[in-house]
Amino acid sequence: MSDASLLRSPLHDRHVALGAKFSEFGGWSMPLEYATGVVKEHTAVRESVGIFDVSHLGKAMVTGPGAAAYVNATLSNDLAKIEPGKAQYTLCCDDETGGIVDDLIAYYQDDEHILLVPNAANTAEVVRRLRATAPDGVKITDHHEEYAVLAVQGTKSDEVLSAVGLPVGHDYMSFVEADFKGSGVVVCRTGYTGERGYELIAKNDVVGALWDALMEAGEQFGILAAGLGARDTLRTEMGYPLHGQDISLDVTPSEGRVGWAVGWKKDAFWGRDVLLAKKEKGVDRILRGLLAVGRGIPRPGMSVRLTADVPLADITSGTFSPTLRKGIGMALLPKFVEEGSEVSVDVRGRREIFTVVKPPFVDTSVRES
Repeated sequence: MSDASLLRSPLHDRHVALGAKFSEFGGWSMPLEYATGVVKEHTAVRESVGIFDVSHLGKAMVTGPGAAAYVNATLSNDLAKIEPGKAQYTLCCDDETGGIVDDLIAYYQDDEHILLVPNAANTAEVVRRLRATAPDGVKITDHHEEYAVLAVQGTKSDEVLSAVGLPVGHDYMSFVEADFKGSGVVVCRTGYTGERGYELIAKNDVVGALWDALMEAGEQFGILAAGLGARDTLRTEMGYPLHGQDISLDVTPSEGRVGWAVGWKKDAFWGRDVLLAKKEKGVDRILRGLLAVGRGIPRPGMSVRLTADVPLADITSGTFSPTLRKGIGMALLPKFVEEGSEVSVDVRGRREIFTVVKPPFVDTSVRES
């Protein structure tokens, strides 16, 4: 895909001014890292605060009488378990195979308004599937070019938001609507880093001023702009799966270790029958963590082996952990490979030993209130 055909964030010029290196992601040109580098950006989030532009994320509204009931009858998690003002991690599964079309966050505004935030590359497909079966009166609107999303993540995130007049302190996986310079901003206690933090959904015409205000307010706390590189190392340390790598249409929720996001007792959701049958039978493989014993750094596509001659799977996500100073990764391993066992990874022709572990790899404060 050429640079000219890529979508750009409304903050693109600000990223250029900060020395960002850009990368294509989900059809967007987004900052991979800034002049500060991935490790410093990662550390800022773990120890103080970082700010991400994640405007590539989808923004789709499901509206109309019965909107909440429709979402609950299609997406995997059970909206009946939460109430207006709460958010929920959920899955869009294929009705025939049970594979994961996308993982996303549903924001329950009220029974007639559900905001969905899918992954950038999958937004159009999620919207298409919802529109194809929506009952009369329920409308699905794609707002990806109208709204931007910022993620303020880290131990000092409350202080930074408070300094610009935004509300803080609400429960994890909840949201409130606020005002910034006369424009509405949705302040969500969500994120993809494992640290305390917020995601802010704002209109494109105000997000530049919001970014500037947050950067200025966060200066005293050591705030750094962080790119997709740090976002990847942070989420991998938490063992959060990335769609298209760790989970996909070829992976079921139970295999991808996200079966907790399925309302197994619901009467209906896409893929329900096939997933219940597979759950009863049991999975043959499961997404597990890998922690380096030595100095090896795993990368996606590298072969995981039980012995030199017995391949088990390929690395789905792999990176250097700035927190642990070790290589970490994930792979869909056969179920018989238990936690605590050792496997080898072919790291550029070298046989590196890894321990099979259950993520997360680090302790975090994501749920602290």
